[in-house]
Amino acid sequence: MEAESQGSAIIPFALPKGAEKFCELCQREARLQCSKCRVTFYCAAEHQQADWVGIHKRICQLLVPIRALTLRSLQQTSHTEAQIKKAELIEICRLVAQSKLSEGKHQEALPAAQLCLRCSIDVHGPNTVQLVPAYLLLAEANMGLGNLDLVADFLSQAEWAVLKSPKCGLTIHHQLHRSLGRLHVATGDLETALHNFANDIYFATEEYGLDSTVTSRGYFLMADVFTKQGKMPTVRSLYSEVARIWHRHLTRHLETRKESIQNPPVDSFYDKAERVEVDEMLRTMLEFEQKDTRKDPARIAVVAHCLAMLSFLGGDFLKAQGFGSTALQASQLIPDHDLTEPIQALLQLVKILHTVPHPGSAESQY
Repeated sequence: MEAESQGSAIIPFALPKGAEKFCELCQREARLQCSKCRVTFYCAAEHQQADWVGIHKRICQLLVPIRALTLRSLQQTSHTEAQIKKAELIEICRLVAQSKLSEGKHQEALPAAQLCLRCSIDVHGPNTVQLVPAYLLLAEANMGLGNLDLVADFLSQAEWAVLKSPKCGLTIHHQLHRSLGRLHVATGDLETALHNFANDIYFATEEYGLDSTVTSRGYFLMADVFTKQGKMPTVRSLYSEVARIWHRHLTRHLETRKESIQNPPVDSFYDKAERVEVDEMLRTMLEFEQKDTRKDPARIAVVAHCLAMLSFLGGDFLKAQGFGSTALQASQLIPDHDLTEPIQALLQLVKILHTVPHPGSAESQY
């Protein structure tokens, strides 16, 4: 059973003179401390519980050697070692925050994103470009919570850091423009949103290529703006490009899984959070194609086949069978369509694997 959050009251006389302690989440005066690591403090039990669920249960003991440094231990621990420990902590916080955001858990993502920013400042200093990933995480978390003023503030700080770093990488540029585009969609400024998504796609293409799944997400977000503007032919064109990219990408991964049919087909390339995000995007596209007055069976077949392959790679055979059947029905409406055979092969593979016992490979893995 997973350990629960536990706290104990701070005893002022046990602290060094003048050593005030502040809440991990809100920076107000602390009254509680984590009873496990004893180096993390909170203003109230509510903030302790929120931090525990958000990030602290994953890093509780990792914080001890970083925060409980006495003068003697500081002398014995090199600056490089301390920086390495903090860099590892930054990466853990970033991954946890990103995972929670992908699952739509915006409130739970905040503690990890906040700690990511504080540790990044400790390692890299204030107003540096290395803080941008943490600013973007905080912006996305607050966007999900509807705190648009905070989103604008975090993105302004990220923009300022990028402007001061002419040699900033392409990835940072594309991520920043993507976040700015999403902010402008939320505020209703669709033209500015399109401008930012265009920049997002440009920088993503330069870094990852035209056929990258990273670039495809920019196409999808741009299509959402055109949907709001009622420009359906453009939406169809962008969705078609997204489907093409993902179909090619998933087909390659599926081929590697066919080589070892006795092993569970759970693709380590996709963690659960990423599969959820891609699944949501493809489902949106499938619903659009199915409701489109110009219903195109070929488009429906491609997107449904993508969803079937994604589900199969995630170990969810039931969903793979359902989407595969939808794809097969659509493909059979088109004479000599080249998708029918691959879809039938996938459904046959699903049928075979249903009869082979795989520990832990049931639908629960998706």
